[in-house]
Formats: sequence, C-alpha cells, structure tokens
Amino acid sequence: MKISVVTVAWNAEGTIGNTIESFLGQSHRDAELLIIDGASTDETLAIVKGYDDPRVRLISEPDEGLYDAMNKGLRLFSGDAVGFLNADDSYHDDGALAAIAEALRASDAVTGNLDFIADHASRRVVRRWRGRPFRPGAFRRGWMPAHPTFYIRRELAERTGLFDTGYRIAADYDYMLRALELDRGGASPRVAHLDRVLVDMLAGGTSTAGWSAYLRGNLESLKARRKWLGSGIVDAALFAKPLGKLGQYAVR
Repeated sequence: MKISVVTVAWNAEGTIGNTIESFLGQSHRDAELLIIDGASTDETLAIVKGYDDPRVRLISEPDEGLYDAMNKGLRLFSGDAVGFLNADDSYHDDGALAAIAEALRASDAVTGNLDFIADHASRRVVRRWRGRPFRPGAFRRGWMPAHPTFYIRRELAERTGLFDTGYRIAADYDYMLRALELDRGGASPRVAHLDRVLVDMLAGGTSTAGWSAYLRGNLESLKARRKWLGSGIVDAALFAKPLGKLGQYAVR
C-alpha cells in the first residue's frame, strides 16, 4: 500500500530537514512525501531540493493559507491513502508508517497517539495526546483524533472532499468529522486506533498558540457540529472536548 504524506511548508528552514529525514527513515518504503510550499523566501526550497530521493515531491507557489495548501495536497497525492505531517513535526520512530499501512489494509481510516515536544533536539515531552477508539456519534460526545495521526484511504478521502477554508483553525476538525460521521447511505467507515505514538509535534502551532486560538478553535468546532450534526447553540461536546484534554498535561 502506497502512503502519501502531505507536508505544508512556508519559511520552514529551521525544521523542514528534520521532517524530511523522519520520512526518509521510515521502514515502510512504498510512500511519497508531497511538500506543498507557499513560495518560501528563506532556505526552505534549497533544503528540500538537497534531498535527492524520488519519493520527495515539491510544489512551490503562492497559496491562500494553510488549508488552501492542504487542499492542493489532496488534489495531487498519488497514493492509496493520505495523511498530513506538519513542516515542524516528525514521526516518532521509523515504524510509524509501517504500522499505519498495516492498519489500513483492513480499515478505511487510522488514528493514533501523539506527543507534543519542546524541541526536536531533546524531544522533551510537554503534553501527551492519547487517543481512544472511534465509535459512531463520538464527535457529539467531545471525541476527536489528533489530526497528524489521521490517515484515510483514497476512497474515503474522495468522498469527504476538501478542507473548508472558511475555518481559520478548525478545518481539520471539520474534515475529520465529515470523514467519519456523515451518513452517505452506506456503512460507517472502519476506523482503527493504534495505541502507539506516531508523531512528535512541536508545541506552539496555530491551534495551540494561546487561549484566544484555543477558544476560537473550540467555537469553530461547535460551528462544524451545528452544521453537520444538528447540534444546538451549545452542546455537550463544547465542554467535553476541552475537558478531555486536561489530562494530556500530566506528563510523566
């Protein structure tokens, strides 16, 4: 099974090399890394071009923001399944993609665990995201997977469509909700949860950079549930979703 990994980058010279190397070090070789660059003005392009490997594909051109760039990846990926790896993140170990590929043989989607780290040199964990298996209706109850661990087969990606660029922070939440919860006249997607850390995510990204971003992300998530699940002005997930993350900060 060929896995497509989409990495969106813009002026990421400090981290993009680490991201590429974590991909190239994967034991699962049937994969591509599709780097969607937003016309970087630093050394990002030179660093990417320095990796002479046919599995690394580069598209560099101006875009309309993060989710517009991610949509380019959804239009261009060539694999049997697709997922996203941020330009400042990396795979936790060299077996991550192999575990994802194996799980996708019998599933439509895969989720896993994630560590937030302070930096890639020390890999000091500041927060641990430990997921739970999906059950239909889970988004109503405050469940969501860590997007960097979310991989889906091509057929499900085509049914789900593109990211909604009307969201500033929660388009990934809206995308995963549509992929797993919407009734398309057939059986619910088969979703596997891997109880292992798949990705090391650098703390301080768009969705975790302060309380204002956190609040906006939760309100945008509510907007998605109101649109697709018929939730009210306030629903249980508005409280359950943030409360469920409190335990992630109890790092041991």
